[in-house]
Amino acid sequence: MNVATAQVEDSSISEQVSALMIGAVDLHCHSGPAAMPRMLDHHEAMLDAAAAGFEALLYKDHYYAGMAHAKILQNLVPYVETRLYSGIALNNASGGINPYAVDHAIKLGGKIVWMPTFSAANHIDKSSTEAKTFPKSIKPMLTPTPLSVLGVDGKLTEETQQILDLIAEADIILAGGHLSAREQIIMFEEAKRRGVKKMLVNHPTYVIGCSDDDIRRLVSLGVYMEHSICMFIQIEGREQKRDVNDLSRIIQVAGVDQTILGSDLGLVGMPRPVEGYRRIIGDLLRIQYGERDIRKLVGGNAAGLL
Repeated sequence: MNVATAQVEDSSISEQVSALMIGAVDLHCHSGPAAMPRMLDHHEAMLDAAAAGFEALLYKDHYYAGMAHAKILQNLVPYVETRLYSGIALNNASGGINPYAVDHAIKLGGKIVWMPTFSAANHIDKSSTEAKTFPKSIKPMLTPTPLSVLGVDGKLTEETQQILDLIAEADIILAGGHLSAREQIIMFEEAKRRGVKKMLVNHPTYVIGCSDDDIRRLVSLGVYMEHSICMFIQIEGREQKRDVNDLSRIIQVAGVDQTILGSDLGLVGMPRPVEGYRRIIGDLLRIQYGERDIRKLVGGNAAGLL
């Protein structure tokens, strides 16, 4: 292939990428302010997403509920069509697996409840292996108390069951956070019985420990698999352990209709969230993914949950 042909192909893909960004939805944006260093704040993330034509942006903080910030920002820039949302992560800072925090988040317009992430016993257990790459706070924080949705009897705690009922009634998203695959399977089975309709596993093959069979079992319950774009794109100065072919394989395990791509970006030293979408869409096009499937992965499926 000569240089001129390569430039034409690159230009063509760039145009396709820009078109496929329109209507995208990011359910996993790590903008700031935050205890961890962030490369952009919620306002910047919203403007980036709006410039690219995103339908919605949902930002996630591990330690505070973000709905109030979202509402204020939306009111300050009413001309921005991209909708801004947030939710609550049930870590120690929110009182752990706390029905009162969930009830408040719902009343304030929260769209998602993440089960424990950094405070999850599973995350803490893996802090010296997989989870060691997670960002650290700018200043040292209290040592987390390990959390699980299961009691010593191996069954869901009363607080967890109450939270499932609150989520079902509000018809918002239940996300597994960093609970183990085993915990999530038990939780989502009960969630479905209690009427929860919107269910999501965050980065199932990273820290969570889902096997292909686990993914298939969860999908059979109606659970969506959310894969983090940051784990499958080339980032300068970082070893790339997984690429778009690895992503394609696990998308096929769940099926396009049950898969969502979220950026999981906002960390210092990484691409901006919108840039992450540009790169992964380009990579998917290069391995011959169709535009219809890409639109589902980067926007349609997530929009359905919102």
